[in-house]
Amino acid sequence: MTSGGKSNGISRRDELELIRKYVYGCHILHRYNVVDAYGHLSVRLSPTVFMMARYMAPALVSSTEDMVLYNVESGEALQKDAPKGRFLILCQSGSMIFTDWVPATGFSERFIHSEIYKAYPHVQAVVHSHSLEVIPFSISSIPLRACFHMAGFLGTAVPVFDAATVYRDNPSVSASHDMLVRSTEMGAALAKTLGPADGEGLPRCPVALMRGHGFVATADSIEMAICKSIYTIQNAQVQRAAIGLSEEVRFFSEREAHDAGKTAMAGAAKPWPLWVAEVKSNRLYKNSV
Repeated sequence: MTSGGKSNGISRRDELELIRKYVYGCHILHRYNVVDAYGHLSVRLSPTVFMMARYMAPALVSSTEDMVLYNVESGEALQKDAPKGRFLILCQSGSMIFTDWVPATGFSERFIHSEIYKAYPHVQAVVHSHSLEVIPFSISSIPLRACFHMAGFLGTAVPVFDAATVYRDNPSVSASHDMLVRSTEMGAALAKTLGPADGEGLPRCPVALMRGHGFVATADSIEMAICKSIYTIQNAQVQRAAIGLSEEVRFFSEREAHDAGKTAMAGAAKPWPLWVAEVKSNRLYKNSV
């Protein structure tokens, strides 16, 4: 990860602490059903470099050997010897089924992360989730909006990125209409959905839904990105339950959402030690950093 005493402007000690926090973050996201075998977390190391785990399930990320550095500008891996994931292929020949392991490159959707970092200089962490609690709001006429005080940051309507608009406007971007963000062009269109940068260099909307796919959450730290991801899902659960109870749901006003979000995020450091303790006590999760 490093060359000499420092890499990307931070000391080796600080880098290891950040990687340790990143590994815990991957485990917490799995523990709270933000990700399963799919989905990913990234963290910015410098204005031009970000880090993600290699192609693997977040729950199984465990060491520095699992990390890959990427260029913000291109979204490509910086290491020539970057660790690769491996995935299982089931092959059928006549009546015989056998398995084979083949090398896999880094996440094809790394451009979600690179283009958000490129567009918003103060974003330090990005989460991508396929949460089934949230996806219904990406394909219906009902917007996801703040109705729970821990998720005031969602505001009065969470924007939705629709990959179909990119396929229509720029057919050469992707040969496959599989809804995945596989290029800088797709990533840039997604990043634009988050709105203009505010005075702090963060997107006006920290969360965006992805039609039929999931959502992205952005923040200025790993802890904050994970908080926003968890509470986005909890808000979706509350909203869906309320819609089932009544045709009229009393959502937060713009002022209420702003103030509730500000208060909740000011206390975002509080749950982190608990979440870390929970994953440390679970034998599934390993952190050797």
